Amino acid sequence: MLRATAALFLLAPVAAHAAPPLFAERWIAGTLDQEPVTQVQALDADTFVIRQSIKTNFEAPFLYLLFGRDKALLIDSGAKDGQIRPTVDRLIAGWLAARGRKSIPLVVAHSHSHGDHVAGDAAFRERADTTVVGLKPAEVASFFAIQKWPDEIAKFDLGGRALSIIPTPGHQSAAIMVYDPRLKILLSGDTLYPGRLYVPVNFMADNRASIDRLARFAARRPVRWALGAHIEMTSTPGKDYGHEAPSHLDEHALELPGAAIGHLRAGLKAPLDKPDVPLVLADFIIMPVAPRLQ
Repeated sequence: MLRATAALFLLAPVAAHAAPPLFAERWIAGTLDQEPVTQVQALDADTFVIRQSIKTNFEAPFLYLLFGRDKALLIDSGAKDGQIRPTVDRLIAGWLAARGRKSIPLVVAHSHSHGDHVAGDAAFRERADTTVVGLKPAEVASFFAIQKWPDEIAKFDLGGRALSIIPTPGHQSAAIMVYDPRLKILLSGDTLYPGRLYVPVNFMADNRASIDRLARFAARRPVRWALGAHIEMTSTPGKDYGHEAPSHLDEHALELPGAAIGHLRAGLKAPLDKPDVPLVLADFIIMPVAPRLQ
């Protein structure tokens, strides 16, 4: 748990969470003796949010499965000890059956390349009609036809559902966000979520540039919600769970309002040049960490 003596505080809005929740059910959070290895909630008939149980891995990541007419896109494959592929296979089978179809190609991409987001890749590499995107910035750029990484925002059409792929290096060098104009949602990975936003101090400038680019993008398009890859905050403004907490009692909502982009951009104007001296805001904590290679 972060200590107040080692942090800067800039508590900011939480009023947006008085709005009706985006999800009908509470997310599994390790608070019950028994819980499924994954939980799925649908945003519409073509969009599914999957949470890996905290009982399988303390990271308890969120993954996103989106369908278009011609292909499906899975963002992230889960953390170690997850059982993600059976859930994805079941969702795809149900989607196909509802439409009287036999198959649809699947693309497995990643919000970024840290282990808790790519651990399930091997299971998908064995899957028929499936492409697993590489983990290096050049491989991500090549797959999504991004000519000028990270300054170019690319379109990726699932078939009647054109997504925007936004490079956001900073937290990690191959990080991206995905914007869906149909639902007006931003899949924001580990760059923006209700938790500790880790940024190596040697990549802080890259992170600031990414969020500046994101803010310019969002200024021209409606972003109703940002949906990240974890929840590490409690419902108490500015209060997080301890690292590797085995359960998350009284969890913050997964969804952050689009205004959180501006809050993050403003917070990044702080010096943030000392590792482990975080900036605490109401809905997330900007956490500078020691330099990393990528």
